[in-house]
Amino acid sequence: MAKEERERPGITRFERARIIGSRALQIASGAPFHIKLSKKELEEIGYDPIAIAKKEFDAGVIPMTVSRPFPEKVTESEEEKE
Repeated sequence: MAKEERERPGITRFERARIIGSRALQIASGAPFHIKLSKKELEEIGYDPIAIAKKEFDAGVIPMTVSRPFPEKVTESEEEKE
């Protein structure tokens, strides 16, 4: 777990799984990649959408945010504005 915290501080393993799964679904549905992958790299990973999504996550290019609800129905992003 220490490695995961160094990569993306503040994101739990459950949020990581949700982000990668959502992005893999987009890729499987035909969405363009956010990173450059050579044909050789794609063949090595077997054109696996989950592996591609993991590479994008590790590169930090997945355009998704995590919004955590807090008690009193205030979200994390709203709390930062105050």
